[in-house]
This record gives sequence, C-alpha cells and structure tokens, in this order.
Amino acid sequence: MNTPDQRRIRLLIVDDHEVVRIGLRTLFGRAPRLEVVGEAGSVQTAVAEAQRLAPDVVLMDIRLPDGSGSDACRLIQKLHLDTRVLVLTSFADDDAVFEAIAAGADGYLLKEIDGDGLIRAVESVAAGQSILDPSVTRRVIGRIKSGADSAGKDGTDVVSAQERRVLALVAQGKTNKEIAADLGLSDKTVKNYLSNVLGKLKLSRRSQAAAFYVQHLAR
Repeated sequence: MNTPDQRRIRLLIVDDHEVVRIGLRTLFGRAPRLEVVGEAGSVQTAVAEAQRLAPDVVLMDIRLPDGSGSDACRLIQKLHLDTRVLVLTSFADDDAVFEAIAAGADGYLLKEIDGDGLIRAVESVAAGQSILDPSVTRRVIGRIKSGADSAGKDGTDVVSAQERRVLALVAQGKTNKEIAADLGLSDKTVKNYLSNVLGKLKLSRRSQAAAFYVQHLAR
C-alpha cells in the first residue's frame, strides 16, 4: 500500500486532438507516480470530468473547440476542488499566457518540452509549486500586476524585505514547507507572509506572485 507521500497523482488530460491525448497517456503510463484517470476534448467535457473525477492535476490545452483552456480553468476553479491546472499548449502569445494565469492556472508550458520535463512539471504542480515556461514568462509578467499601481509605480514599495525573500523562493518553485526550512520559519508563518503579499499586490494565485517577482524584484 502506498503511503500518503507515495500516493499516485491523478491526472485529467484535456486536448481536442485524440492523437495528442493518446501520446500523453502513453508518456504518463511510464511514470510510476502518475495515473491518467480521464480525458476530455472540450471545455464542457473538461469541467464535467473535473467535477466527476476531482483529479489532482488537469493538463489543459489552451485552444478547445467550444472555448479556451482559460475558460475551462476558470470554471474548474469555481468548483472549489483541490485540483491544480497546468496549461500545455503550442501557443506562446502574451494574451494567452496572461489570460491563463489570470484564470487561475498553476503553470503554463509549451509542447516543446521533453517528456521527462513534462512528467516532472506535473509532479511539481501537484506538490503545490508553480511552473512558468521561461521562454514566455518575462514577456508577459509586467501585465500581471492586477492594480498594483495604486500602491506605487509597480507595487514593489509595499513589499517588505522578508516578503521579498519569500517571493524569491516561490519564484524558484519551492513549496511553503521548503521555504519555511530555508528561512527558519514555520509553515504557518510562510503562509501568512504569502497571503499578505498577495493581498498587497492584489494577486490571487501563487503563479502570479512568482511572475511578479521575476518581473519586478529579481534585480
């Protein structure tokens, strides 16, 4: 029997191309920690399957026949599941990236990623980390301020030194537990720091905080 740390990650694949879904299912079939529990080819089916299956991670294409992956992500978020969404797409345009992150996606990757990298990304997102493809991140992060201008030119003046340290580790993809260990804090304290800084910057997701740090604080 698996221990909680060894529990398999339940994955829902959303892509409108059957061949892509077959390829992804085959890839994840060789990953001992991943289990594909369902597939979908549209926004409507993705939301219905997410509600029915409550997967740990939804691997989401951005362009679907009845809407966008961002639409599906937003609807899945409203279900209040402990489900994380990782976008996997061929499209790297700024609007698509921004829309996906604003909709609550926990990561955004291009299909150019290799198989092992994708497996690691799914495992990381399931563990609470945020994944942003480096080739698109820096071009669009400046747009993910969500009203931070009201606090200053770019919002950086309201972020304390300790909050910057927390954000730097968030941007590295570390979990709250790992950040707590690095900074000698409790998990609860790290969670409070992150909650406070999200409130100050008017952000709602960990991935947005990581993106903000890359653009405005990583000097």
